[in-house]
Amino acid sequence: MEQDLVQNTVTTFSITEIQELLPHRYPFALLDRIIDYTEGQKATGIKNVTINEPFFPGHIPNKPIMPGVLQLEALAQVGGVILTLLPGMKGKFFAYAGVDKARFRRPVIPGDQLVMTVELLSFKRNRIAKMQGKGLVDGQLAVEAEMLFSLFD
Repeated sequence: MEQDLVQNTVTTFSITEIQELLPHRYPFALLDRIIDYTEGQKATGIKNVTINEPFFPGHIPNKPIMPGVLQLEALAQVGGVILTLLPGMKGKFFAYAGVDKARFRRPVIPGDQLVMTVELLSFKRNRIAKMQGKGLVDGQLAVEAEMLFSLFD
């Protein structure tokens, strides 16, 4: 974990550290690294998209495209890192409760690196979180959405 010497807070997370925070495993672990993290506010993560993804043989033969629903799931996993690092939330699991304003602006294909930034907009009663997320490929907007999460008991 990279430390910011001024604030002494962790700003990056490896895949091993992400797996300590999130329960997702293959084939649904869709977050490779957190490259920037601001405690309780936002995080930026990356998903390296390869032809070896289990969904490409069926989506779409001869024109592989990462399914939009999995792009949204990857955004959610970045949000999950933010949520599980909030005070008192370690070991808790948040599930999707809703998605609004989801838009897919360009295809995400093998060889792309999806760079996703998710911002915490609100967190109510330590149960319900609203987040805004966007994913870029080569600096171009690929996916964006407003997401609602609920603590899963």
